[in-house]
Amino acid sequence: MTDLLIRNLRPMGAATTDMLIREGRIVKMMPGIDAPDAAIEDAKGAIAIPALVEAHTHLDKTLMGMGWYENAIGADLRGMIDNERAERRRLNHDPHRQSMRHALALAGNGVTHIRSHVDVDTDNGLAAMKGVLKTRDALRDVVEIEIVAFPQSGLMIRPGTAELLDEALAMGADLVGGLDPCGIDHDPKGHLDTIFGLAEKHGKGIDIHLHEARQLGAFSMELILERTRALGMKGKVAISHAFCLGMEDWNRTQALLEALADQDVAILTTGAPSIEVPAVKRVLGAGIRMGAGCDGVLDTWNPWNRPDMLDRVRIVAQKNNMRSDVDLALALEVCSTGGAAVMGVTGHGVALGSNADLAFVNGETLAEAVAVGGPVALTVKAGRITGRAGQPLMEAP
Repeated sequence: MTDLLIRNLRPMGAATTDMLIREGRIVKMMPGIDAPDAAIEDAKGAIAIPALVEAHTHLDKTLMGMGWYENAIGADLRGMIDNERAERRRLNHDPHRQSMRHALALAGNGVTHIRSHVDVDTDNGLAAMKGVLKTRDALRDVVEIEIVAFPQSGLMIRPGTAELLDEALAMGADLVGGLDPCGIDHDPKGHLDTIFGLAEKHGKGIDIHLHEARQLGAFSMELILERTRALGMKGKVAISHAFCLGMEDWNRTQALLEALADQDVAILTTGAPSIEVPAVKRVLGAGIRMGAGCDGVLDTWNPWNRPDMLDRVRIVAQKNNMRSDVDLALALEVCSTGGAAVMGVTGHGVALGSNADLAFVNGETLAEAVAVGGPVALTVKAGRITGRAGQPLMEAP
């Protein structure tokens, strides 16, 4: 592996310096480094931050590059789920091609790690899983992809799905997912017993979509916590969305936050503008690991989201009414080192010995970089440049 010398960078917005990267790690930071055998890159005063982490998305869903999709369904969750399952076939959706487009776009925008939920259902079987597994292998040197086998269409209401999840985990999925045990499956005990049973069987973690709001969501969350505690899965469970933590009953949510912290259950947010979401400062203040993601991007569900985690920092900050420079830097941290911590990535930082997984952003300060947005000037993965000016160096199919 060729050494990389990056000149004229500002680590986390500090004074300008140089950085030497060797064997995928930061080995020296000081002005005027001499490394005659290294490849040289001029950062031109850009701020070096730990690479952005997309900790909640759906690589298998995007329609990027397939033209505009006319959404006639609206915002009904069950309707969107059923519509997407049917549209995959009508549109001749290729999950490998589409996940390549999505993942590479993220890499161009400063991302080095992705957690993607991938649909497993009795209509389309394991087609999406096979496509994203192929993408994970193809992009191994560009971006690390963690796959959640996800029963998007339901589990108990669709017999045969549990067996497909079992097969997906055996094929190489990293975690097992779940979805609204009450709201979708109407059988929280059966749903959670199945999910936790599969996790125990395969020795893998769990990441559950919990859209259920208020008291219903709190009830499901308590059941998740109960099983996490009983099965000794502390630190191996994450809850995505967790909208119930945004309800107005703060005494109720504080008790949930304390229980989540006790079992080290991570929270993953999208900062969704249309519903109450977990408050970033309250979650972090409770000592809970927290990351963020863009959710689905340009798919049959919605036209809004972008494959751009710097843009997601802005959305999370706005949703949380974060305005001060310190708060904007905190939102950025959630979307970088926060997501890395949820995914179990160690050495994610801008310090001697850290992994050379970096994003270079423009601005005088971290806050300005968030407020102004991209494009990300440079993406570096394990000491290799993978993106420049918001675009991946590898061509997408």
